[in-house]
Amino acid sequence: MGVIRKKTITRGGEGGVKYVCDVCSSDITSTVRIRCADSDCSDFDLCVSCFAKGEARNAHNPATHAFRVIEQNSFPIFDREWGADEELLLLEGAEIYGLGSWADIADHIGGFREKDEVRDHYLSTYVDSSHFPLPERCSPHDCELANEIPREEFQARKKRRIEERRDAAKNAPALQPKTKPTASVPSCHEIQGYMPGRLEFETEYANEAEEAVQLMQFDPGDGLNPRTGELEPEMELKLTVMDIYNARLTQRVERKKVIFEHNLLEYRENTKLEKRRTKEERDLLQKAKPFARMMNQQDFEELNQGLLDELNLRQAITQLQEWRNMRIGDLRSGEKYENEKASRIQKAIPMGSMDRERLASAQRSKQPPPPEPPSGSALLIAPELPARLLPTPAAEVNGDVKPLTNGHTDGLANGQTNGQVNGVTNGVNGVNGVNGHAAPKQRYTAQPISGVQPMPMTQDTAPDLHLLTPEEVKLCEVIRLQPKPYLMIKEQILKEALKTNGTLKKKQAKEICRLDSQKGGRIFDFFINSGWVGKA
Repeated sequence: MGVIRKKTITRGGEGGVKYVCDVCSSDITSTVRIRCADSDCSDFDLCVSCFAKGEARNAHNPATHAFRVIEQNSFPIFDREWGADEELLLLEGAEIYGLGSWADIADHIGGFREKDEVRDHYLSTYVDSSHFPLPERCSPHDCELANEIPREEFQARKKRRIEERRDAAKNAPALQPKTKPTASVPSCHEIQGYMPGRLEFETEYANEAEEAVQLMQFDPGDGLNPRTGELEPEMELKLTVMDIYNARLTQRVERKKVIFEHNLLEYRENTKLEKRRTKEERDLLQKAKPFARMMNQQDFEELNQGLLDELNLRQAITQLQEWRNMRIGDLRSGEKYENEKASRIQKAIPMGSMDRERLASAQRSKQPPPPEPPSGSALLIAPELPARLLPTPAAEVNGDVKPLTNGHTDGLANGQTNGQVNGVTNGVNGVNGVNGHAAPKQRYTAQPISGVQPMPMTQDTAPDLHLLTPEEVKLCEVIRLQPKPYLMIKEQILKEALKTNGTLKKKQAKEICRLDSQKGGRIFDFFINSGWVGKA
């Protein structure tokens, strides 16, 4: 046996089929060799020296056995860079390993051929040929390339290419071991039944779909009625079954596409991410999962983030409304209220004597659990809001900073909601603390209108009174305007001011109010002094 298949080398290495003399075991891969042509000898190769001496081994008898002289077919026939010997090894490797196993075929060819190079050469020479499946130069009399490039020149070029790639392989960094298994077995333990080598599952979607077509046969000429030329009912039934089967395969591929697109195979990472969310967030995102089929990963993540933001805002609004009903005017008091509320709920749970003892012993023995990360809604109502205005030098009087009832010294009045913070307003265009700090102002008080008697307001006479600040209540009493119409006027004025960079003329405000001129002027002056709009 004179053939040795070197399969222990590195991918893309020298590789190839090695021939050795069956008598002296010398390497005769790159030289002329003698092969026994007798049927009793299978793959029996000899070097020229042993053949000249008439050496015999096993069943080989040099006196009676026929032989063939095999020389190196290292000359181009189909491609300038590929010799006839490499073309033969390419077809032999494709027959042994199958088309598509380009790495194994490249090892079979040797000469530091790479799998991409082998694949491209096969496709360009055989598949893209006008004489498919034969190559372009399929004629036995076509010796154009062999005559154009001398054999010595071609062999020298081949030797130079092999030496260059050998040196490059020696200097190349060591390859990192593969992180994923290559065997097609269920080795992804996080996803039961998933086979990463085949990108398949043990139990696929519509797993029984192949049972309907496994015994179906299509022979040439079947299905056509020779008299009418139409399809027979049996063939129509077969084609209908095949259409159903193809539809099942399409659905199976679409489901796999969703799995790979949204990284659902990263089970551990997805589980860690789920644990960081609250129960309400998990329930919401669970309902949104069907929409993942309709969008890519980035769009779906943006949708989920938008849903979470909406959920957090709704929860924060609900909590703030509850605080307002409880007459809580600042965030510090709200935080204290929530802590006391949780304590009351805990104490209200009925417990027996055994339960109390068990709870007390558990509290003594166990370390306190780590605090849970705050939810999105909790961050929106935290006392340390990042959007709060910083203290200004104007807040200091004679070097002293006035403390607040909520423990802060940032110049904010406790419960103040009229948009004015120690003279720092909250509108736009430089009069509001965005482009600069304004001087401290006195709290604005609406002056009575001559001939108009103020109308006192209570919760009974004005149901929406709780939506206004004390200053706004005073303004509505002076101009005899109910809270709801006032809020509509306020919304329209602020919208119009945003269109003109935060400024507004008094005439425009009066037109929006559609009230008496003096009442519209009072509203405009109040907005100016509150810093909500700037005077144009």
